[in-house]
Amino acid sequence: MVRVILNGCNGKMGKVITGLAEKNSEVSIVAGVDKNSAENKFPVFHNIGECDVDADVILDFSRPEALDSLIEYGNKKNIGVIFCTTGYSEQQINKIKEASNSIPIFRSANMSIGINVINKVLKDISVLLYKNFDIEIIEKHHNQKVDAPSGTALLLGNTIKNSISEDINFVNGREGIRKRAHNEIGIHAVRCGSIVGEHEVIFAGQGETIEIKHTAISREVFAVGALKACEFMYGRKSGFYSMDDVIS
Repeated sequence: MVRVILNGCNGKMGKVITGLAEKNSEVSIVAGVDKNSAENKFPVFHNIGECDVDADVILDFSRPEALDSLIEYGNKKNIGVIFCTTGYSEQQINKIKEASNSIPIFRSANMSIGINVINKVLKDISVLLYKNFDIEIIEKHHNQKVDAPSGTALLLGNTIKNSISEDINFVNGREGIRKRAHNEIGIHAVRCGSIVGEHEVIFAGQGETIEIKHTAISREVFAVGALKACEFMYGRKSGFYSMDDVIS
């Protein structure tokens, strides 16, 4: 059984993961880290440095500010870290990649199996469609989400960008008066209500449109993927891993 320290255990996603883990015979939450108090069946610490419970991996669903302490703890205990948080700066992303030289590191902007299957599809079709199609991405989330565009929108956008040999530019929104350039990918963020997460990629050509859409009905979809990632990371050597490895 994979023993997990859950960072952000009392947040919305943390509670969903805890509930699913209780029904999972392969994964056990042995400790949590959170500044907020709640009723938990495992010991909870205010910061990761205080945790004295043996574990196999750290699962992080918190905020980017926790990055340094998680990497430090992972190195100290020689255990892997699964980063599911979004909103990292470019400097922080580089830190995550550097950490993979010494410990196993897993990072994904979206833990949904469905989103990551779509991401693999985009790698195949983007190069085929780009010449004759304009590409736009629309993402929708609840009104409490802090970062925009979403990490998932950037994940999909970068997958398309890296599949095309031409230089591609991201355009966030369409403010101003000018025609779009063909080598642009427009990314549009909507923040309202309690939307869990919707992502739509539009390929619009002359007389035809292809739309690929994913809708998260509940947060459980991310929790399922996170627990699968925990199973995947058990016993891994140092290196950088993602949901591509899990679904492959």
